[in-house]
Amino acid sequence: MRAAVLREDSFTIEDIPSPVCDGGATRLKVLGCGLNHRDLFIKMGQYAKITYPAVLGSDVCGITDDGERVMVDPSLHWGPDPRAQGRDYQILGMPTQGGMAEEVCVPTENLYPVPEHLSDEEASCYSISGVTAYRALFVRGDLQQGQTVLITGIGGGVATHALVFAAAAGARILVSSRSEAKLKRAAEYGADPVDLKRDKSSIDLIVDGIGGSTLNDYLDLVVPGGRIVVYGATVGAAPNINLHRIFWKQINLLGTTMGTPRNFSSMVEFITRHQIRPIVDSVYSLDNFADAFTRMQNADQFGKIVIRP
Repeated sequence: MRAAVLREDSFTIEDIPSPVCDGGATRLKVLGCGLNHRDLFIKMGQYAKITYPAVLGSDVCGITDDGERVMVDPSLHWGPDPRAQGRDYQILGMPTQGGMAEEVCVPTENLYPVPEHLSDEEASCYSISGVTAYRALFVRGDLQQGQTVLITGIGGGVATHALVFAAAAGARILVSSRSEAKLKRAAEYGADPVDLKRDKSSIDLIVDGIGGSTLNDYLDLVVPGGRIVVYGATVGAAPNINLHRIFWKQINLLGTTMGTPRNFSSMVEFITRHQIRPIVDSVYSLDNFADAFTRMQNADQFGKIVIRP
């Protein structure tokens, strides 16, 4: 089969053997694979415990030999504690073979029927970024109808999933971005740009994947007793955090990554109940996977980038 194979000195399309599934796994013909920053960080060598060769890709929609369209929960071996992943935890797509290939083997228990209203490309968007957004908003962040949520760095996969999920939940949505074009796109989904003066001490929940020095600004924006959920740090560490403000305002600063099998199942049910569609930025053929990576690296996208074999 054809696959995008990452080696220490190359990243090219190769013909490799089709995967052989064990008794607890199902082989899928890949219909689409969403691109994540995880894939980009691995490609750039900025990820822990990289093994070569690697076939990346965690956000997978595929079809079984019986003709059933399924979406994949990429969390492998989460463990018994729903609060955090265990020591044996892995993510589909390094070290295990991922979805940037014509076929992939996935544990059968990690497969979920695709909601009927979703296309193949749309169903390829949810595995990592969708469940990360869902857990950040509703499990860690406890977002309720009528509350105000700030989603930072609008444009990426997790942030745009959070945008449409929060809208479906009846929240007031604020967003931030250095791109006026992305703020205008977010406005089409009912979001307003955050204002550091107007919105001071008015936001119930902040969902952040940026990190960096802006974290102290968030401490001013969140209500007393509010929540800040951090799922990433794309611009790096947050220096000189104002600890006095955290304890005096009794702010809950929470971390999150990925999600449990129950979180994934709940997300699929939520998508189905509200007939939610993801924001798809662009679709690339497997032959043009390098262009997809370039678009993500340049931060040009608004929504999910999908690769089709």
